[in-house]
Amino acid sequence: MQFPELYGTLSGVIGAIALLLLLVQVPAVAILLSRLLQAPRRIPPIILQPATPDLLGQVSIVVPTLNEVHRIAPCLEGLSRQSYEVREMIVVDSRSQDGTIDRVKAAQVSDPRLRLITDDPLPPGWVGRPWALHTGFLHSSVGSEWILGIDADTYPQPGLVASLIQVAEQQGYDLVSLAPQFILKDLGEFWLQPALLITLIYRFGAAGSESEADRVMANGQCFLCRRSLLKTLDGYTSARSSFCDDVTLARNAAKLGAKVGFLDGSRLIRVRMYEGAAETWREWGRSLDLKDAASPAQTWGDVAFLAAVQGLPMIAVVGTAGAIVLGYGSLTAWSALGLNLGLIAMRVGLLWAIAPSYDFSQARASWSFWLSPLADPLAAYRIFLSALRTPTQWRGRIYGSTKS
Repeated sequence: MQFPELYGTLSGVIGAIALLLLLVQVPAVAILLSRLLQAPRRIPPIILQPATPDLLGQVSIVVPTLNEVHRIAPCLEGLSRQSYEVREMIVVDSRSQDGTIDRVKAAQVSDPRLRLITDDPLPPGWVGRPWALHTGFLHSSVGSEWILGIDADTYPQPGLVASLIQVAEQQGYDLVSLAPQFILKDLGEFWLQPALLITLIYRFGAAGSESEADRVMANGQCFLCRRSLLKTLDGYTSARSSFCDDVTLARNAAKLGAKVGFLDGSRLIRVRMYEGAAETWREWGRSLDLKDAASPAQTWGDVAFLAAVQGLPMIAVVGTAGAIVLGYGSLTAWSALGLNLGLIAMRVGLLWAIAPSYDFSQARASWSFWLSPLADPLAAYRIFLSALRTPTQWRGRIYGSTKS
């Protein structure tokens, strides 16, 4: 083949690839922009509000635990600093073997609102976390109007519960959960975790944005629900087999007509979820697809969407820029390059928007946060892997290999 023929062939191939990129990415970018442009109209981050006498005894808190001895102390301390709106704090332990129970019993000495119960053996078809939360709901006082699920790895700030209840009442929510402020420490965490967080923002918009019932987002780390609604839902029964029970329950509630909110609570609650990038990849990554709360079409549609707007831009920029430098530029190649440079610029800009969602005070290499866009292809790939697999291990429990 002569050089002119080879050049023409390569130009045609590169042009076709660039055109395919545009055909895939342009509709996805339109969807992304429609979600991100809701941010200026979203409900702003919740601020601290003082407790009022009418809140007396309105809330029962449920904390599910399983081998949390190294993480639960800040949670119990933070809950004990909540005011009179908290009627009781029920720790539902699933037979921990690491000293968690002793840690809870020690905390009971200084706060009589704290109760410790052990849930029954896991019934068939149930995942451990929703079972523990369901058990806590069944053992909670009927005098409490609200049930608040709190995870053991959280750092509740003083005034969290009073502020959350008042916002829920003011906005008319039946169910509301909070996006926390994340505590990260190591280089790998700061590089990977924000890229994984962006997969949620790209799919569901910023916390505080409005969503359709089947696109509702939720966070079980701080999950407030009216007792009457939980009673209607038969507790956590409808989310019993879900590894993302928070989102599943929230969407089930929304489908019944309940008003569901997912708000920015970064000023009121912090969380140290995982230790290091490897654990973040393994533990958080395997539930981020949210397939247990969505149809297969929605799950795989989101996978394709993330590939287009988050996974491909870095790769596409390198490829199209290289082709242009080598002299194989065309209108489609330049268009694809411009589109993907725009996506990368948007992603870098989002770093400034999500920075308040991170606690940098304990960081050892926080500069890698600003390099997290480089982890975007990996994050999109992680969602793809998660969508393919059903978890068989979760928080020390072994589950069957078939889908629930």
